[in-house]
Amino acid sequence: MKYYYHKLLIKYNNSIKVIILIKNNEQLEKYLNGINEESILGIDTEFRRIDSYSPELCLVQIASKSHLECIDILSISNLEPLFNKLYDGKTLWVIHSARQDIEALYYLSGRTPSHLFDTQIGASFLNYPIQVSYQAITEKLQNIFLEKKFTRFDWRKRPLPNDVLKYALDDVKYLLPNYRILKKELVNQGKLSWAEEEVQFLLNKDTYEPNYRQILKKTKGINKISHKNQENAFKLIHWRESIAQQKNKPRKWIMSDESLIDYANGQRKLSDSKNKLFENFIRKSKLIAGPEDSLVAKKPLSESETLLKNQLKDKINLLSTKYAIPSELICSSKNLVKLIKGDNTLSIQSGWRSELFKL
Repeated sequence: MKYYYHKLLIKYNNSIKVIILIKNNEQLEKYLNGINEESILGIDTEFRRIDSYSPELCLVQIASKSHLECIDILSISNLEPLFNKLYDGKTLWVIHSARQDIEALYYLSGRTPSHLFDTQIGASFLNYPIQVSYQAITEKLQNIFLEKKFTRFDWRKRPLPNDVLKYALDDVKYLLPNYRILKKELVNQGKLSWAEEEVQFLLNKDTYEPNYRQILKKTKGINKISHKNQENAFKLIHWRESIAQQKNKPRKWIMSDESLIDYANGQRKLSDSKNKLFENFIRKSKLIAGPEDSLVAKKPLSESETLLKNQLKDKINLLSTKYAIPSELICSSKNLVKLIKGDNTLSIQSGWRSELFKL
């Protein structure tokens, strides 16, 4: 197979573009100068996260009004000029299902975008499925069919074959037209502010830091041990996470969930050397509060609570039909139970959901 990065021709915005894989500081500087005045960028990334704790960013694809380019992150020594553009406080990022892309860039830059339009979230307010794919929404909005044939490609490989590079560019090529169509319809339906509110958590740095309670909840077997032992597991999870970060290895390579539960239950014991390291870590670390009560098995809903749940579900379904948005977007069944149980932290109690629910 031959590789012709510099001869890849792609039609973009009714003109033929010669695609050059940007792979050095000089090419990056020239490209950034060309988009200096552009403030709306379609962005996609390709990364690998099979054998590491943090995602290894390999490519960043960017579509602007006049440019379509692919940046080889692995080959460029100074990415600060790119970050200066992306995080300049003025640039709107247009991404489909943005969380992982923002996270992959966050691990290198330590920054999050100032402005974001997530086309997946925007589409959900127009009654598309909450997890609608980029391929599905592009086909629906533009009648363009995109294949998804390189989902398992190792993006660290170099050189990149032309068909792989074209595939990566296709993932960003249609973002801006999708954005314009979705935004126009959101404005027409009075829902643009809802979509803008919905992405705010993606702009918060805390979103990309380890959520120890979530990790605990997703630990296999955690619900089978007592609250007391969950406290032990919580400490072990902090320790495992710390080591995984230091070694940049998947957490389960450091300690499997099964082993962690066994250690927390006292069914297995750490070696003397590991136990010393563990105790020293716990002593020096300022751990956040332990697991919430919600980790302990809850009593089933009472008869009156079940009645209330059904009434609320009926109201949510009516609102879903009236405003043409998925009912799960308003409130999931799990969150509905939490609401009935008195959880005051749910999104349904603020913002557009709260206003909608009071109507």
